[in-house]
Amino acid sequence: MNHWLLLLCLVTAVSVAAQPRAVSDDEVRRVHRSALLIDTHNDVPMRIVEGFDIGKASSKGHTDLPRLRQGGVGAVFFAAYVPAQYARSGKAARQALERIDAIRHDIAARYPNDFALSLTAADIEAARRQGKIAALIGIEGGHAIEDSLRVLRSFHALGARYMTLTHSNTNNWADSSGDIDNPKVKRHNGLTTFGKEVVREMNRLGMMVDVSHVSDKTFWDVLETSRAPVFASHSSCRALASLHRNMTDEMIVAMAKKGGVIQINFACEFLSQESAQAAKVLWPEYERLHAAARERFKDDSEGLKREVARLEADARRKTPRAKLTDVVAHIDHVVKLAGIDAVGIGTDYDGITCAPEGLEDVSKFPNLTRVLLEKGYSAENISKIYGGNTLRLMRAVERAAK
Repeated sequence: MNHWLLLLCLVTAVSVAAQPRAVSDDEVRRVHRSALLIDTHNDVPMRIVEGFDIGKASSKGHTDLPRLRQGGVGAVFFAAYVPAQYARSGKAARQALERIDAIRHDIAARYPNDFALSLTAADIEAARRQGKIAALIGIEGGHAIEDSLRVLRSFHALGARYMTLTHSNTNNWADSSGDIDNPKVKRHNGLTTFGKEVVREMNRLGMMVDVSHVSDKTFWDVLETSRAPVFASHSSCRALASLHRNMTDEMIVAMAKKGGVIQINFACEFLSQESAQAAKVLWPEYERLHAAARERFKDDSEGLKREVARLEADARRKTPRAKLTDVVAHIDHVVKLAGIDAVGIGTDYDGITCAPEGLEDVSKFPNLTRVLLEKGYSAENISKIYGGNTLRLMRAVERAAK
C-alpha cells in the first residue's frame, strides 16, 4: 500500500470514528425516564411572587408544571434569590422569606399531587417513587442572612438546603466575582473571619455551600474552610467561555477532589465565547438601565415589570445564541478534567435572558439526552450527570452534619 492510500485510509477512519452513533427515539425515552433529573438552580420563584402560576401552561419564561413533566424533571432546587439592592436597604431577609414562602406555599402546597417539598437526598428519591417532582429550596445571595447566623439557621429550619455565598455583589463577609472590576467596592480578599463562620455553620446544619458567584479567592478560602464537599449550583467552564462567573480548570479539579460538583449553567454567555464577549459589553449597560428603571418606576410595579421585560428582550436580541452542543462541550470538558462524578445540571432557567437552541426551556431536556447518547455517554453516566452526582453530594453534606 503506498503512502497516499494509507493516508486516505487513516483520514477515512478518523472521519468515521468522529460520526455520532445513531440513537433511536425509544432509546432516548428509555434512558431519559430511567435518570432522576435534578436541576440545582431555577429562578421561577421570582416570577411566582409577582403572581405567576406555575401549575398552568405558559408560553413565557422557561418553567411551568406541564413543561417540567414533559421534560421529565425529577427534582428542582428553586432559588430564593435576593437582588443585590436589598443588601443596602436592609430588607434582604424579608425578600428571601417571601421567595421561600412562594416555594413552600405556591409550588409545593398548592400542587401537592405534583410536587413534594424535600429536604434530603432520601426525600428526593421518595418523591420519585411517588411520581412527584421534588421541590427544594436554595438561598441565592449570602446578604440574605443580614450578617446573622440566627437568620441562617432560620432559613435552614424553613427548608433551605444550600446558600450561594454571594450574588453579583460583594457582601460584608465574602467577595463576589460580579464586582471584581469595580474599584469603588470594598473587598475582603476572599472570606472574612465571619464568612468562615458562615461556612462552618452551614456544614454543621447540613446546608450545601454554593460557590457560584463568588470570587476566585473566596472559592479557595471556602474550599480550605469547609469540611463537607462544596458545589457550584449554576456555573460553567471558564476555559470555554471566559467570564469571571465561570470556574477555571484548576478550581473544577480541586473542588472535585473534595467530592464537589459543578452544575452547568445554560445561559448563552456562560456557554459560548462569542456570547461571553457580547455579554461583557451588554451586562454593564443592562445593569445601568435596570437600576434607572427601578428608580423611575419605584411607585409603579406594573410599569417596572414591563420595562424590565423590554430590557431583557433587547439584551436577548443582542446576545449571540449558544447551542445545545455547547452544553455538551462543557460537560465533556469537566469529565475530561475531573471525571464523570464531577458534573451536573444547574440551568438557571427563568434567571437567564438567553437559553441555548434546543434547550429553550425545561421541556427540552430529552434533546440533551439524545446528544449525550450520540456522543457515547452510557445510560449510567447520564444518570450520574443528571442527578446521581448531586444525590451523592447531598448525602456527603448530610453525613458531615451528623
